[in-house]
Amino acid sequence: MYTLHGALASPYSMKMRALLRYRRITHIWAHGASARDAQSQVRAPVIPVLEYPDGSFANDSTPLIYDLERRHTGRSVIPDDPGQAFLAHLIEDFADEWLTKAMFGYRWLEDVDQIQMSHWLAFDAFKGGGLDTIESFASTFRERQVGRMALVGCTRENFALIEASTRRLLRALEDHVVNQHWFFGTRPSLAEFGIYGQFSQLGVDPTAQTMMRAEFPDTYRWLLHVDDASDIEGAWSAPVEPAPPVVEAFLSEVGRVYVPFLQANAAAAQAGKETFRFEVDGLPYEQGTFKYQLKCLADLRQRFAALPDETRERIVPLLNATGCREFLG
Repeated sequence: MYTLHGALASPYSMKMRALLRYRRITHIWAHGASARDAQSQVRAPVIPVLEYPDGSFANDSTPLIYDLERRHTGRSVIPDDPGQAFLAHLIEDFADEWLTKAMFGYRWLEDVDQIQMSHWLAFDAFKGGGLDTIESFASTFRERQVGRMALVGCTRENFALIEASTRRLLRALEDHVVNQHWFFGTRPSLAEFGIYGQFSQLGVDPTAQTMMRAEFPDTYRWLLHVDDASDIEGAWSAPVEPAPPVVEAFLSEVGRVYVPFLQANAAAAQAGKETFRFEVDGLPYEQGTFKYQLKCLADLRQRFAALPDETRERIVPLLNATGCREFLG
C-alpha cells in the first residue's frame, strides 16, 4: 500500500491526495511527524512524499502523477488524445508554477492570514503538545515564510498582477462549473487536480476564503467535489470538439502571464543575472532567477515537439489564439 506523507496546508499534498482518491489507488494519508520524517528520504526535502509499497520514497507531484500512470491502469488523468493531454499538462504546469504564487501571497502578505495559518500549520504538525509549543513553532515558521516572499516573487509590488490573474481564472471557473465540472469531458484530468491543489488553500486561508465565498461561491464549492471524485465515471471529449471556454481562458492566462514569466526567467539565467523583471498590463513583476522553471520550460517544449504532426497542427490555432504558441519553439 502507498502512504502519502503531506500536509493539509500544502497545495501539492492536497493535489496528490485528491488524485489518488479519484484513481482509487489504495493509500494511507499521513501528516504531521511522519511527513517530516519522510522528507529525510528524498533529495529535495519537500512534501508531499509518496512512500511506495516496496518502501521506496519519491516526491515532486508531476513526475509522481506520470509514474502512477505507468504503474496503474484505469481511471487515468491523462486524456487519450495527445493534443488534449498536452493542453492538460500545460495547464497543470501553469497551476504548479504560477498559481502557487497566489496561494503564497494570500497566505503571507497580511497579518490576519499570517497569524491564523502559521498557528494552524503548527497545530497540524504537532497534533498536540500544548499551546505554548504550537505558538512557539508558529512564530518561527511565520517569520521564515514571510522572509521568503521576495525569493518566490510574492511581494506587495508583484501581488497586483498575481491577484488580477487569479481573479480572471476564478471568474472563468465560476462560469464553467455551474454547467460542467471538468475540462476535457466528463472526467477530471491532471489539469483540474493542479488547479484544485492551489485553490484548495484559497478556500481555507481567511482573506482568500472570504473573497471566494463572496465572489466565486460555486468555485468554492467545486473544490470540495474535486477533493474526493472517487465516484466519478466519465469519458474524454472527442478531440475534434472545440475546447470549452474555461480551457481557452486558462490558456489565455498562460499566454498573458506565464509565458513572459518563463521567458524572462530563461533570459536572465542565460545572461547570468540573479533577478528578472517584466510587466503585464502595466503591472510589474520581479523575482530571483529560478533553475527549476528552466526545467519546466524545456519540458513543455520537448512535449510539444514530440506531438504527432497532425495533433500539433490541430491544436496550434488554439495555442496561437491564446498566446501560447511562440514560446514552445
